[in-house]
Amino acid sequence: MGSKEEVFWAAEILEGLGNEFGNPEGDDESDPFETLIQTVLSQHTNDKNSGLAYRQLEERFKIKPEVLAEADQKEIERAIRVAGLYRNKSKIIRALSKTIQDKYAGDLWKVLRLPVEDARKALLELPGVGFKTADILLLFCARRPSFPVDTHINRVSRRIGLARKEVDIEGVRRDLQSKFRAEDYYRAHILLIYLGRRYCVAALPRCYNCPIESLCRYEHKTRKSE
Repeated sequence: MGSKEEVFWAAEILEGLGNEFGNPEGDDESDPFETLIQTVLSQHTNDKNSGLAYRQLEERFKIKPEVLAEADQKEIERAIRVAGLYRNKSKIIRALSKTIQDKYAGDLWKVLRLPVEDARKALLELPGVGFKTADILLLFCARRPSFPVDTHINRVSRRIGLARKEVDIEGVRRDLQSKFRAEDYYRAHILLIYLGRRYCVAALPRCYNCPIESLCRYEHKTRKSE
């Protein structure tokens, strides 16, 4: 963990965000393979399109490794076209499905129940799986202590001071995990995304309305024009 002061400061940020947005508790354990396919479809598109692509894929096939590993790639492409980059995504879906079926008999829980770092390493060896996807599966499906870093969290955490500016994405993850308690990773992940979408936006952050403005270490806070 970080210093007591840093951990206390992060807890204050979390409390302020919780007061503004509510405190998400999360659903029960979700199917890791379904979550993995949803994550692949969500890359470089919006939630509406990725959700539609998933539903269309689900209408044509059972979302199971043994099914999608043998599915016709053109059929997968047609189902997920709305998500964009559909040719590449269809290849990844088939490759993932085949690897999971062959290596783990179609059961990703065999990976997710390993010690956290071993599980993360095994997930990163899967085709098309990067840091964020691996951490999503660990945190969202298995409730393991890992902190996914998406675009919003990467921007927000560096800007407000929760992560150092000079580190890479893995450094951001480590900085966040050192400041928040493991039991708060899920809540902190969701609330920082909310902050990034509503107030701490990329082009011009809305510092004057931000619920944690007094706690933020951003050097160039913006003020509401008179």
